[in-house]
Amino acid sequence: MIGGCNFIKSVPVATEKKYPDGPITVIVPTPAGGSVDIMARAMEKVAIKHLGQPIIVKNLPGAGATLGWNELAGSKPDGYTIGVVTTGIILQPLCSPTRYHYPTALEPLGQVVSLPIVAVVRADQPWQSIDDLNRYAKEHPGEIKFGHVGLGAVRHIVGEMFAKEAGINIGQVPFSGEVEELAALLGGHVQIIFVNTSIIKDHVKSGKVRVLAVASEQRLNDPVFKDVPTFKERGMDVVLSLWHGIAAPKMMPKEIQAKLVEGLRQVINDPEYKQNMENLGMPVDYLGPQEFSERWIADTVRLTKVVKESGLAERIAAQKN
Repeated sequence: MIGGCNFIKSVPVATEKKYPDGPITVIVPTPAGGSVDIMARAMEKVAIKHLGQPIIVKNLPGAGATLGWNELAGSKPDGYTIGVVTTGIILQPLCSPTRYHYPTALEPLGQVVSLPIVAVVRADQPWQSIDDLNRYAKEHPGEIKFGHVGLGAVRHIVGEMFAKEAGINIGQVPFSGEVEELAALLGGHVQIIFVNTSIIKDHVKSGKVRVLAVASEQRLNDPVFKDVPTFKERGMDVVLSLWHGIAAPKMMPKEIQAKLVEGLRQVINDPEYKQNMENLGMPVDYLGPQEFSERWIADTVRLTKVVKESGLAERIAAQKN
């Protein structure tokens, strides 16, 4: 005690760190410019409103997207690294070994979109229907090639399903991403591609390409595609959609996971985000963690059956050799 005053040393009180207290990295397993990348970058614009921190997109393309998914699965489960997953995460392990068993390595946080896949040719080609192309392929063996973004990727599988159902042999040419694949079609290096509607919509409207069929159970409601028949209408059982969602490494603390799930739900359902996605041709089709997990499981069962019964795994293995 000095001069009648007590001097008490202040002791800092330990406080629990608030989550999130820094940027959140979103791993995108494809190159910039494709639908997966576009979806993630649209989230960047509204994320800070709902998560309190920005998200940063990190593109890690390669190996049919497994390079990025392996990075995600091996990341620290602290809520600061999440990633975009697609239907391809089911197919890749069915077609070739992967480093991780993704269903047990990753935690589904939410589905963002579910996109139909369409068969597309250049508008100056003579084929007005999928039947025209089938006939041409039978009369000119070896001339028709289709582009895709990796052996075992969803759209490669759709191409292989189509060839099998049509009873034709068509070559396949892999590209590093959707942008390169589309450029190859427009440049005449491949004759057909199987893509989601968001990638091709503007080119359909401009008259550069023609859509021959859609791999869905029913025709699409979108005015741009409403007159496009399904493969089923043409007698081919080719049905497969492409979903995009968000996942994180397993073993994340429950309280962090709950905050992240709620923040992402608000981001995905944000009116600005939904409008941006609509403008890009990717209307939001949100599923929460439980519903998304159930879809992932159901699609795994269905696609495992398709790959095994069709001999796709063997054909893909032969194409790799």
